[in-house]
Amino acid sequence: MDSKKKVTISWSGGKDSAFALYKVLQAREFEVVSLHTVINEETKRVGMHGVRETLIERQAEALGLPLQKLYLEGSEDHDAYTRLMSDFYTQCIREHIHAVVFGDIFLEDLKIFREQLLKSSGLQGIFPLWKQDTRQLITDFIHADFKTLICAANAKYFSAAQMGKTIDDAFVRQLPEEVDPCGENGEFHTFVYQGPIFKTPASYVAGEVVKKTYTYHKADASGAPVKIETTFLFQDLLP
Repeated sequence: MDSKKKVTISWSGGKDSAFALYKVLQAREFEVVSLHTVINEETKRVGMHGVRETLIERQAEALGLPLQKLYLEGSEDHDAYTRLMSDFYTQCIREHIHAVVFGDIFLEDLKIFREQLLKSSGLQGIFPLWKQDTRQLITDFIHADFKTLICAANAKYFSAAQMGKTIDDAFVRQLPEEVDPCGENGEFHTFVYQGPIFKTPASYVAGEVVKKTYTYHKADASGAPVKIETTFLFQDLLP
């Protein structure tokens, strides 16, 4: 009888979730039963990656894994997200899934939030990349023959010409000093289209590069709200 614990992969379509899946498969301790992805109900795209639902489906097909799509109404509604994930985790328990795998590396607050949500549902969290050196991680990822492209990036650090480019050693060497090599602070996001865990490449067609500016407020040292604007570039990917 197979005693491996069943797990589901938190899948964004990017390099960190792909490398976490790779690490779990290499360990041979778990049975990966599915990927699950949170998709904006209105745009049919994935969060700050901006990747279309159809491209996530294509990745799942190329990986040979079932995809559970979780539709979120209102991308900035924290309570709606919490309810969505709690309902999904309850479903996981019914399906005898023991744990959820994440590609988080060093964002403590996010890890704590995930673990609290999992604990209330009776699930475990698995973080294969946690606290690893991000420069070494991206180097290992590239040298494991993964192919991933820049699908979204902060315009403060990246130009439109860099959008859609495949990450390689030269890309890592040329990153500004203040940018984390894995983009762990949200500096950039990626779409993985090929690698050792893919049965076939996840094909795509590069569309236009879109620029979007986001406005939010953050408290300064005195507690007063300060308006902050951040501009992101998105490489649209077509099926």
